[in-house]
Amino acid sequence: MSRVGKKPIQLPEKTTITYTDRVLSVQGQKGTLSMSIHPDAELDIADSLVTVSVQGKGQKAKAIWGMTRALIANMVQGVNQGFERVLEINGVGYRADSKDKGLELYLGYSHPIYFQLPEGISAKVEKNVIRLSGIDKELLGYTASSIRRLRPPEPYKGKGIKYAEETIQRKAGKTAK
Repeated sequence: MSRVGKKPIQLPEKTTITYTDRVLSVQGQKGTLSMSIHPDAELDIADSLVTVSVQGKGQKAKAIWGMTRALIANMVQGVNQGFERVLEINGVGYRADSKDKGLELYLGYSHPIYFQLPEGISAKVEKNVIRLSGIDKELLGYTASSIRRLRPPEPYKGKGIKYAEETIQRKAGKTAK
């Protein structure tokens, strides 16, 4: 049995959930998210509890069971509290500015890079820290990794864009005789 899948999901107050035609929709204070449910997974919505069960047996069915439960729990948390991802910019002359619905990044290239933020993701820039926030955890993680990919941190001086909780393994440079 899936340890994650068998845990019920508690719905907070002011959260509504609808399930029709294998499409789950969760509405909360911050917005609405919807997702299609895999045919092997079954949902039981009673009062303020959502339980996920699976029809098939085997490793794939267990994986779908746990993953479906985790995705629904992320949706419930996202529409109520939201998610946040913090990126740090390190390097001389490296900086970011918030423009329109995107970011203008100066990352040591000959030109600034304009990064268009997807719908539902907002960014705040304070000095060399970018705070991304949104209700969709998957989209937020993808956006943060796309920004990080523009100039990943290098191991010698640590210049580049990194996650706030990430530690960069530093290498020793050349040794002089």
